[in-house]
Amino acid sequence: MTMKRMKQWITPVFAFVCLAAPVVYADTPTNQQEGKTVYSLDFKADQYTEETVALDDKTIAYRAYKNIMYVQHPVDTTYQLLNVFVPVEYYEGKSVGDFTAETAPIFLKNDIGGYMPALPGDPQMVREDGNANPMPFALSKGYVVVSPGARGSASEVNGVFTGKSPAAIVDLKAAVRYLRYNDAVMPGTAEKIISDGTSAGGALSALLGASGNDALYEPYLKALGAAETPDHIFATVAFCPITDLEHADMAYEWLYNRVNDDKDANGKPLYQFTDAQKALSAELKALYPAYFNSLGLKSVIDGAALTDANLEAYIKHFVIAAAQKAMDTKGTDMSGYAWMTISNGKVTDIDFNAYLSHVTRWQPIKDPPAFDWLGDQSTQEPRKFGSRENKLFGTETQDVSVYTDFSAAKLGVTISQELKDRVYLMNAMNFVGKKGVNNAPYWYIRHGSIDRDTAFPVPVSLYTKLMNVGAAKDVNFDLAWDRPHSGDYDLDELFAWIGSVCK
Repeated sequence: MTMKRMKQWITPVFAFVCLAAPVVYADTPTNQQEGKTVYSLDFKADQYTEETVALDDKTIAYRAYKNIMYVQHPVDTTYQLLNVFVPVEYYEGKSVGDFTAETAPIFLKNDIGGYMPALPGDPQMVREDGNANPMPFALSKGYVVVSPGARGSASEVNGVFTGKSPAAIVDLKAAVRYLRYNDAVMPGTAEKIISDGTSAGGALSALLGASGNDALYEPYLKALGAAETPDHIFATVAFCPITDLEHADMAYEWLYNRVNDDKDANGKPLYQFTDAQKALSAELKALYPAYFNSLGLKSVIDGAALTDANLEAYIKHFVIAAAQKAMDTKGTDMSGYAWMTISNGKVTDIDFNAYLSHVTRWQPIKDPPAFDWLGDQSTQEPRKFGSRENKLFGTETQDVSVYTDFSAAKLGVTISQELKDRVYLMNAMNFVGKKGVNNAPYWYIRHGSIDRDTAFPVPVSLYTKLMNVGAAKDVNFDLAWDRPHSGDYDLDELFAWIGSVCK
């Protein structure tokens, strides 16, 4: 560690004594510029509190720098903030695990769900989904933890919607740029930023990793006064990413159309789909093969061309691998699954249709279209006024909008080119292997084996495209056994992988 950096990081003891409560310095703009309020992008190393959090039988001590504005011209000061948490050992010249203050990776954890706005998180938070908060775990391993807030579909200021697409990904990119801008004066290295998110947050984590430095986002970043630095990252962690929204409805019906007429043990239909809904399902199912085949993907197993004809068998491979891993590493009992064939301790086959019926017993499938939905206005909330994705693609003055040609045609409306451009900016698939873009070299993708929130072809295609185009050095993919729609599970496994790629 250089003396220059030591002086910047180690602040006098009285800095903490004088700050008995978390400091909110985002509310103190630097000056005015052409009628705009201008916030400083300089990291304020002397504005922190010292905090602790319990982890198992240990107490983790860290410095907390909270409510940092990461752009000069925010449009929503409630959400365009980030928190930084640093192990106290780094201010004492010590190392933590494999890392020092200069080499510590930055664990960038977003708490975005449902494409809704998210406030900056905290190591003290208790997760509503029952999974562990990864922030204390990351601190215990020596990572600098950063939690960015971000605008989302429901963000509103003075009657204007501020968080419609592509606001969330623009905010995350701006947060990355802030970290790079301040890399010389902050502990940790911005050359090793690991983004983590779940569901919509997983999709945004994937998009952050796929779209590094793409010029299409530049006008949005410039308007916010984001730092003029790169925004590519080192690694992406994406749990159950709700991505490829342009084609998610097609993928969903291609997979789940076959269970539309499933019945319970008493012979009663599980779903009360109307004839019109079943017709929509069939139409969408028929559209997916053309899209999937256009991707030109090749199997990561044997290099064979992937088409709709062998996609089912390809997905089965990952389901079987997940079951085998659960048996081998956790001793999971598979004897209750009549649709699974096991011979000499090896899973040799599954009845795919019966497996999908098993998946949808955990949580019923969505009525079609699963995502771009603005049809029947007689249903109860939240579907009456569209899906969360419909809200994502509204405008400053319009809360919801259809965003696919299919749904637009059903409603007799036209999708503008401006909206199509915004939809494009939210899909990681559009940027993997794209010329002139810096894809993250390391990826960790998980989708639960009983997660029906999006269809299995979506994460499988993302993984396969990453592998096919050579956009990554390491892609760790798994259909995590018996996991529903959730994230940040198996933290030991996750951080073992992160540690291995950060060496």
